[in-house]
Amino acid sequence: MTTKANTLAEITKKDFPLFAARENNQNRLIYLDHAATSQKPRQVIEALQNYYSFNNANVHRGAHQLSAKATEAFENAREITSTFIKADSSREIVFTRNATEAINLVAHSWGDSQLKAGDEILLTLMEHHSNLVPWQLLAQRTGCSLRYVGITPSGELDLQDLQQKLNKNTRLVSLVHISNTLGCCNPIGEVANLAHKAGACVLVDACQSLAHQAVDVKSLGIDFLVGSSHKLCGPTGIGFLWAKEELLEAMPPFLGGGEMIQDVFLDHSNWAALPHKFEAGTPAIGEAIGMGTALEYLTSVGLDKIQAWEKKITHHLFQSLESIDHLKILGPKPEQQANRGALATFNVTGIHANDIAALLDANNICIRSGHHCCQPLHRYYKLSATARASLSFTTTINEVDDFIQELSATISFLKDHS
Repeated sequence: MTTKANTLAEITKKDFPLFAARENNQNRLIYLDHAATSQKPRQVIEALQNYYSFNNANVHRGAHQLSAKATEAFENAREITSTFIKADSSREIVFTRNATEAINLVAHSWGDSQLKAGDEILLTLMEHHSNLVPWQLLAQRTGCSLRYVGITPSGELDLQDLQQKLNKNTRLVSLVHISNTLGCCNPIGEVANLAHKAGACVLVDACQSLAHQAVDVKSLGIDFLVGSSHKLCGPTGIGFLWAKEELLEAMPPFLGGGEMIQDVFLDHSNWAALPHKFEAGTPAIGEAIGMGTALEYLTSVGLDKIQAWEKKITHHLFQSLESIDHLKILGPKPEQQANRGALATFNVTGIHANDIAALLDANNICIRSGHHCCQPLHRYYKLSATARASLSFTTTINEVDDFIQELSATISFLKDHS
């Protein structure tokens, strides 16, 4: 007699208190909003509880045993983060509040010191607001110009347009790795090669890729990368910037205060060594430890296994959605781009996305609706809002099927009452 092997989702779901509690109470909640924020496994919650219960102290400053333990755990989280993205050194990892702050750090510390009128920054139409607004503010401060790379009819980065817009004035190309709306996975290695030939640096927003596939900053050939813990099964309030050490050494501090200094005099100060030069004040200690635990958890599950499972359920999701009349999905299909993100953003003719999401929520199905912090992209598609179902390695085939069944019923109900 043979038994059916459990899927990755069934194996890992027990690690997440929210899912386990719902299953035990037979009041299942289907969470399909992982692109907005990930749920947290018990290992991460326990790491936070352990720090605040038994090792709570400030880091780098105290001579006592609690401070030493806190500092060791905090810096170990930095080492874990460095290893996770295959950086050369933990000195290249700067802890920030989130990926948004990491981009702002680069815009201020690198951008203010390096860019001037006549210089150009190349962005794309698919960027999250966090990778648009900091550069708009930088352009206002320095007089540099922003240009935007277009999108192909299939919803992918237009590489030909990128090549045409790269020129001797381009100083930075900043783009998302995986779009949180289109789901396309951009060819970062190719982009970096083209940008470097033009003399430009490359920043990658990896918020939607780090939890779903292995990311190697050296193989990508980039200069900056930002990530956010809360999309990595970790706590909110912590993220990171990775940058080449020589760039960080040359950049001035982002914020001033305690911790980021070596010596302070009345008329000047000397900065601390990397990466502390960019970490002013008391950091998010517990959150950093929690993020390190989350990265260890993802590593233990296996990013190759995560990517393989998510490919399978994404393909199933697309096939199911495509059977629904009047529903259009944005971005490339899985058969067009095998490494696309595990999400589907869609609109239904004549029905507002918020109405779909509200009715699904009444049936314990959580999806995202709105512009997903991508208003320029939605204007490009002449849409005010879309609905988005985003998956993870904890998502089961049955959950996708139940979502599709409820979505079909919701659309029928809304059409009948429109």
